[in-house]
Amino acid sequence: MTTKVVKTRRNGKANATVKKEVKAQLTQKAIELEIQNLNIEKIIPDPMQPRKTFNELLLKELSESIEKYGVLQPITVRKSKNEYIIVMGERRYRASKLAGKKTIPCIVKEYNSDAILEIQIIENLQRQDVEPTEEADAIAYLSEKYSASEIEKRLGRGDNFIRQRLKLAGLIEGFKNFVRNGEMTISLGVGVALFEPEEQQMMLETMGEEFSTHQINRMIKNQTYDLEKAPFDVKDSTLVAKAGACTMCPFNAANQGNLFGEGKMVCTKASCFESKKNKSFLNLIETSKKENVLLIPEIRKYWADDERNQLVISQLEKNGLKVYLLDDVELIEKPIQPTLETIKEEYRNYDYSEDELKDEFDEATKTYNEELEKYNSAKGNGFKNGIVFHPESYLHKEVFLKLIEKSEDESEVHSVPLSNRKMDDCTPDEQIIKINEREIRKKQIENNRQFEEVVTMIRETNYIETKKTLSVDEMVAFSISLYENNVDYFSQQKYFSGLLDDTSKMTKVEIIQNFKEKFKKEIFHKLIRYILTKQVHFGESNHTSNLTNMSFYNAILGYHKTKITDIEKEYIERRDIREERLKARIEILEKEIKELKA
Repeated sequence: MTTKVVKTRRNGKANATVKKEVKAQLTQKAIELEIQNLNIEKIIPDPMQPRKTFNELLLKELSESIEKYGVLQPITVRKSKNEYIIVMGERRYRASKLAGKKTIPCIVKEYNSDAILEIQIIENLQRQDVEPTEEADAIAYLSEKYSASEIEKRLGRGDNFIRQRLKLAGLIEGFKNFVRNGEMTISLGVGVALFEPEEQQMMLETMGEEFSTHQINRMIKNQTYDLEKAPFDVKDSTLVAKAGACTMCPFNAANQGNLFGEGKMVCTKASCFESKKNKSFLNLIETSKKENVLLIPEIRKYWADDERNQLVISQLEKNGLKVYLLDDVELIEKPIQPTLETIKEEYRNYDYSEDELKDEFDEATKTYNEELEKYNSAKGNGFKNGIVFHPESYLHKEVFLKLIEKSEDESEVHSVPLSNRKMDDCTPDEQIIKINEREIRKKQIENNRQFEEVVTMIRETNYIETKKTLSVDEMVAFSISLYENNVDYFSQQKYFSGLLDDTSKMTKVEIIQNFKEKFKKEIFHKLIRYILTKQVHFGESNHTSNLTNMSFYNAILGYHKTKITDIEKEYIERRDIREERLKARIEILEKEIKELKA
């Protein structure tokens, strides 16, 4: 019968039979539930109602239906002094007012205050047109009382839906507005909600006035970790005992409602991932020592002085391992057998015929067989088992390797760096290298002198006292100076990722020009705020005894006054209690002094 009535309303074709049946139903319900036709002016919406938005078009359609057929389902209200407050049915109430109705059928019930809100939330969430952020806030409210599985049963929604909405509730208001107006998808909103509110605020400010999906996606990517590429077994619950297995962890996106796609395992807790990664590296070192297997970092001697690489090398040395780099060994890896599908993927951007692809496949297969034969005979040719690992990700693979033997002549000649050898001791090729290196050095010295002259000249002018507003070039120069000299590597990745793009193929001039083209005042502001947080002083200095700290404290009051006030309140309360005790103690002592003098 319900289907029939709904269909009739939608099509706008009522018939006498349906009307009679509907009236009969309402009469029966009126008897059972005591339906009252109340004056619509005496009914008011609940100001605590969690639902705030209503689709105006659908509301108008409903009002037209009510004009023709009346309210087919009574609303539920509760008595409050001289008025009735809506518990369920605000949409029907609004549509009835639009239709000009003077009365509306109601069921009057008594509720306690907690039950009212819960009923309203559940009733709203069971509808199909609820705004996602309101839906998220409502489910977050229910989660304080019920488990996720219990909420699923009450709403008839799946586990993924509930988890996604719970995560979405963590969005700050600025990003919620983007979801409400349709600029930000729910899935992207869930990704942003992984961050703490302060980080979300920084993302919002960095993005500027216009919403950028690409920029937000990049920020999320830099703060999350693909567990499918983890250097450790994600099923291992003993690697870091307190954390347990990644497959069961609540910070695994796959367990938070598949935030990054069905079954996609992404770690959303950086500190835990780094702990497991470091522990897996220590385990790798122990395996190397226990099984007497060479452990080789993927580092060339040319890059050995890099700060990150030096850290890895020192860790190996600290654990008693002799360090060999890629230049010191010959490696044989197990080859991967090609397939026609992999060949097609490799050459997908080329206009190859089927015959040409078949030729490429045959060539790849031939190469594979040769490499496989070399791999299988490696031990017989003096190679030993070894492990090669990446110095940043610690991803590793088993290989066969042997140390490269250097001739005595080679070791004698090349034990002294080229730069320290006399020209007469060098080969013709080496002499050319030395000549070119000297010319490069001369140019560098000349540039140093030229720059020094320019700086000295500028310092002697009144440049510093110039009254003009800072130019874009001046702000860019200051920003690059802040970025290069004050922001450490990991903070560059965390807060300023993508600021300079891929600079590996750019000249210095091109890098600066690229920076200038992308430069926004938001970047300048972000760099300044980063420096403000880093240049405070601790220890004997605080926000009452140091100018830098005092100015910083006053500055951030404009952004986090409530939180700072809460912190201050705690300290004030402790101080007041302590001072009361001291006051009482002093009063006792003063009394004792008076008694002694009497």
